[in-house]
Amino acid sequence: MDETARRDEIIALLLPDVPFDGWSLAAMRGAARRIGMGDDELSRLFPGGVRDAVAWFSHWADRLMLETVAARPVGDTKLHDRIAAAVRTRLRLLAPYREAVRRGLSLLSLPAYAPLGVKLLYDTVDATWYAAGDTSTDFSFYTKRAVLAGVVAATMLYWLDDRSEGAAATDAFLARRLKDATALPRMRSGFERVTARIPNPLRFLRAARPRF
Repeated sequence: MDETARRDEIIALLLPDVPFDGWSLAAMRGAARRIGMGDDELSRLFPGGVRDAVAWFSHWADRLMLETVAARPVGDTKLHDRIAAAVRTRLRLLAPYREAVRRGLSLLSLPAYAPLGVKLLYDTVDATWYAAGDTSTDFSFYTKRAVLAGVVAATMLYWLDDRSEGAAATDAFLARRLKDATALPRMRSGFERVTARIPNPLRFLRAARPRF
C-alpha cells in the first residue's frame, strides 16, 4: 500500500473519533493502532501531527470532489452551474463528517493555524475551478479564486448548521452567493465591486469557536 492510501486509511479510521476526541495526537494514535501501525510510521506519514492530519482531510475531500465531478458528463452546462455543482458535491461528500469539519475549522481559526486555513481554502477553491473546467492563466486566474474563496467560506459555515432536508437551504444559500458573484467572467473590471459584497474568508475562519 502506497503512502497516499496509507494516509487515507488513517483518516478514514480517525474521522468517527474526531467528534469525541477532537483532532488530536491521541485520536491519531488510536486509529493507527487499529491497523497495527506504530508511532514511527504514523510520524513519518504525518510529521506535522494534527496539522498534517487536518490538511490531509481537506485535500482528501478535494480529491474525492474532483474524482466525482470528473465522472459526470459536462455537456453544455454553464460555468456558473458547474461551479455550484462542484461546491455541492464536496459538501455532500463531507456530510457524514460534519462534526469533524466543524472541529477542523475551529482549529484553523486559531492564530497558529490560520495560515494553514487560508492555504487549504485556496487549494479547495483552486480544485473547484479546475473541476469546473477553468483553464485561465491570466490575471483572472487569481481574481476568480479570490471571489470564490468568499463564497466557499460563507457556504461552508452556513452548511455546518443547516439541518434542512438534503441541505436544500445550503443549496439556496450557495445559489444566492454565486448570483452575487455574477461578474465572475468579467472579474478584471468588476473585482472591487464584487469582493465588497462577498464576506472575507479570514473573518469566517475566525468565526468558528474552538471546540477541539
